[in-house]
Amino acid sequence: MLIDEFLPVYDVVERHQIDINAPVERVYTAVRTFDLSDSRVIRWLFLLRGLPALLISHDKLKERPSFTLDGLLKAGFILLGERPQQELLLGTVGQFWKLAGAPPQHLDVEEFRMFERPGYAKAVWSFSLSHPADNITRLATETRVYCLDSPSRRRFRLYWSFVGPFSGLTRKILLRGIKRKAETLRNVV
Repeated sequence: MLIDEFLPVYDVVERHQIDINAPVERVYTAVRTFDLSDSRVIRWLFLLRGLPALLISHDKLKERPSFTLDGLLKAGFILLGERPQQELLLGTVGQFWKLAGAPPQHLDVEEFRMFERPGYAKAVWSFSLSHPADNITRLATETRVYCLDSPSRRRFRLYWSFVGPFSGLTRKILLRGIKRKAETLRNVV
C-alpha cells in the first residue's frame, strides 16, 4: 500500500472504514470529488481550528477555504500517489501543534520523502477501496503522523490529546458523506 511506502513508521495512527452499497468506480469518484464543507459540523471544526490564526492576522479571510481535494492540494497537501479505484494518498509536513497554525511546507513528492527537519511532523492520509461482496465497496481511511524529533513528538502528542477526537469525528462524517454521495451517484463510467 502507498501509505506503507511513504510513512511505514509513525507516532500516531487513526483508522476508520465504512461499507458502501455502490460499485468501486462510483465510490472512487465520490472520494475524488468530496467536499468537507458540505458538513456544518466540519465547517465549525475547521473554523475553530483556524480561529487563533484569524485573531493574529486578519488578512487570512481574503478567500473562503475550499475543503475539496483540489482545495486541500492548494492548501499544502501533496498528492503522494494514486492507484485509481484502489487507493489515494495525501501528505503534508508542518508544525500542527502551533496555535496560529504554522503554514505547511509546500513540497513535491520527492521532497516529502526526504524531509527530515527537526521541529516538524509528517502526516499522511490514505483512502483505500476493497470489494468484500457484490456491489459493496469498503472504503477505509487511515491517518498517520510521524514527528521528526522528541520535542516535536511531545508537542504533537499534547496537541493530539485535544484534537484527536475531533479528527476522528471529521473522518467519520467524511466517510458517511462519501457513502451518501456514492450511493446516489448515477451513470458513472
